[in-house]
Amino acid sequence: MAAENLVESLQEEVTCPICLEYFREPVTLECGDNFCRACVTQCWQGSDTDFSCPQCRETVQGRNLRLNRQLANVLEIAKRLSLYKAKAAAGDGVCGEHQEPLKLFCEEDQTPICVLCDRSQAHRAHTVVLIEEAAQEYKVGNHCLM
Repeated sequence: MAAENLVESLQEEVTCPICLEYFREPVTLECGDNFCRACVTQCWQGSDTDFSCPQCRETVQGRNLRLNRQLANVLEIAKRLSLYKAKAAAGDGVCGEHQEPLKLFCEEDQTPICVLCDRSQAHRAHTVVLIEEAAQEYKVGNHCLM
């Protein structure tokens, strides 16, 4: 599967089936389906007793909506990937923080960085390689997986 398809698949997983936008405060119902807190609350407005999942229609006991922190974390990663994909498509290989070319790749954070980022506290103890080397390792690794 191409990397672009992986990003699109990830974006689908972090999209609310009600508003069709990225989740805002993702909550998981007892049935396992996920929604924005505001979307599911709005769906249930006016219903006093029986609450059903807007997706699978399974009856849900009560309105105990707990934030799905793991999904919220995956959502943030998906947003960053989406932004990176958009910048890459535009040919924008420039660090958003330092306006320097992205010549390095931080293996811990799995993201391209500039030379100034490499010297910063955030990446000081991280393993950093030339972006071309990381791309080559990625190609070799994906080729072996097929």
